[in-house]
This record gives sequence, C-alpha cells and structure tokens, in this order.
Amino acid sequence: MLWLFRKDGSRFIGKFALTGMLIVGVAHAQQGSPEAAMAYKKSIDARAYKIVTPLGIKDSVKFYKVRDAVAQQYIDLSAIDARDAAAVKAIKSTGKDKAATDAALADEQKKVTAEKTQQHKTYLTQLSKSLDAGQIDVIKNGMTYNVLPITYKGYLEMIPRLTAEEKRYIMEALTEAREQAMDAGSSEKKHAWFGKYKGRINNYLSSHGYDVNKESKEWQERMKTQQPNK
Repeated sequence: MLWLFRKDGSRFIGKFALTGMLIVGVAHAQQGSPEAAMAYKKSIDARAYKIVTPLGIKDSVKFYKVRDAVAQQYIDLSAIDARDAAAVKAIKSTGKDKAATDAALADEQKKVTAEKTQQHKTYLTQLSKSLDAGQIDVIKNGMTYNVLPITYKGYLEMIPRLTAEEKRYIMEALTEAREQAMDAGSSEKKHAWFGKYKGRINNYLSSHGYDVNKESKEWQERMKTQQPNK
C-alpha cells in the first residue's frame, strides 16, 4: 500500500501516484545552446533557493553559499546520471549475449552507486561546515518533497496506538529512504525509494499484528468526519 498526500501534508487522499518531471541533465543542457545551459542553471538555482529558504538564514553570504552547494549537488548528480545513461546505451549496443550484457550492466550500476555514495558524503560534509544537523535535515526534506515528515505524521495519525519501538522503526526506515531518495535523478525515482521502504514498514506493522489496510480505511473515515461541512 502506497499513499498520496496533498502538498500541505494534511490529508490522506488515496494510493500514491508516481509523477513528476525528470531533472534536466547537465549533458543535455551542454549539447544545446548557451541559452539552454543558462536556463538549466537558472532552474536549478531556483530549486535550491526554495529548499534553503525555510532555514531563515539572515546572513546573505551564508545563504547563497548554502544555496550554491545545494544547486551544485543537483548538477553533480545529474552529471553522474548522464554519464550512466551513455554507458548503459553503449553496453546495450555492443551486440554481446545477454549474460555478458547483464554482467556489464551490473558493473555499471555498482560504479554509479559508488560514485553517488561518495558524492553524497562529500555534499553532507560541505553542508556541515555551514549548517547544524537539524538544518541539514530541512535541506534533506526539501530535496525529497518533505515525504519523510508527511509520511511519518500519516502513520502516527493512522495508528495512534503505535509503540515507541514501532515509531522508531518507522522513522529509521523513512530516514534511510530519504538518504537514498536524495540521490535519485527524478521525482518518480525519489518517490519510488519511499515506496520501497513504505512496503517494508507495512510488512513490519503486519508482523506486529496490525491490519494496515483496515487501519487505513478507518483513518480515512475518521478524517471524513473531521472535515468541516462546506
């Protein structure tokens, strides 16, 4: 079971739909006109600006330093994805048998994972020079559409009797999903990571005696009764 929330996170609507635009790749921008490259950079800067704004940083030098770090992370991840896409295309065009092709694709995936893991560490180290742990969490949530706090809040509302241990498991699972989703190159892939971990959470809750589908339906009914009459 996957969920969809309104943008403000206030209400459960139904099953989660994986939608969104792919992040425009650096390579694609470079292959186009200078205007296209400038438009790409402008869109990334604007995205980073929105992510950093909730921190309320008053020092403009510090604000733009953090904004530039966030924007550069998007650019660096996009460059890795562009290189990976080219490598995958080359591997598939070699005409080798399936076993050899699959092995080459698996090696490429390992390379990409290693690159993104290192990039992830470098990025967080850079942010830690200007921000504390709580502020970095705000950045992480901003890069992943605030799915972690929205979903965690949803679980607590859906099953108010969750134990401290169960709440901790849910938070740890969503936190791990967020770390993975931060490095994904599109909204669909970011949401897919959370979908994977929500599945684990639901299996965990089922093993603890919860009927998640029933809990979800009852939660929806409770919310309907709480909605003001129009």
